[in-house]
Amino acid sequence: MITHAVSAAIVPPRSAWRSLLWTAPFTVLWTSLNYSLPVLPESGLPALAVRLMVHGLLALGLSLGLESTDLTPGQRRTTWLAIMVPFTLWAAVTWTAAINGVFRTSASPLPLLPAAIFLPVIIGAPLLLLSKRVGQLLDAMPTTWLVALQLYRVFGSQWLAYWLRGLLPGLWALPAGTGDVLTGLFAVSAAIALANGTAEGLKAAILWNIFGFADLALAITLGMIISPGPFQLILLNGSSIGLDGYPNVLTPAFVVPGSILLHALLLRQLRRRSRAEAATTIASSYSGRFLKTQIS
Repeated sequence: MITHAVSAAIVPPRSAWRSLLWTAPFTVLWTSLNYSLPVLPESGLPALAVRLMVHGLLALGLSLGLESTDLTPGQRRTTWLAIMVPFTLWAAVTWTAAINGVFRTSASPLPLLPAAIFLPVIIGAPLLLLSKRVGQLLDAMPTTWLVALQLYRVFGSQWLAYWLRGLLPGLWALPAGTGDVLTGLFAVSAAIALANGTAEGLKAAILWNIFGFADLALAITLGMIISPGPFQLILLNGSSIGLDGYPNVLTPAFVVPGSILLHALLLRQLRRRSRAEAATTIASSYSGRFLKTQIS
């Protein structure tokens, strides 16, 4: 049974839009700070803070979600470790590689950055989506958590700040930065709409998920065809910061594949919820027809 975080009776539809009253000003402030204080993003401290925050929220969310399952305490502990240990090792290895310049184009003849993007998805998606234990966890936890967590995507506004300073080409920074900002801004709104339990809320979450997927796909594609390497198709003039160096490379090497996996898990849950609601509607229809037949 899929659990909903907040019932429709508690959350009014307008609350979804009201969330923009604090997420939008925060995003503008963050963009302004990155523009006026270049040393801030270049230090890597914001990236570290965001990653630790998301890491902590994932660990807490997994723990709370597992508490809602029928698993024994030992099974919950094993499941939590089976997810968090590989995730933590993945983050540590990627971070270390980024600091040591492993992902730089000149560091290896092999396309290591594209591998860092796609290999975790190719390996992780089947393991997560086909795991019975993970399925139990996802069904026990509120689907809204998978949506609201991607509020961190608003930090992608740093690409817009880089573009404003002339350090990134608009061909990549504008669609990638704008897409990230919109995905992050509407994450909370989509989560609240989904929590209402209405068909409109479900549609809003599905549309948000599609948009978030498309944003990542577009950013990856554009990044590959304009960056030096075997996949480059467009040669741009002018200076540009290196997206393959620390700390900027952490976004494509770690954040992007992690976001893709979150979207994939959310897609699973939205499909299950859609089917459940369709089955309920059909059952109610048959029940109504049966009652009418009995009465007549």
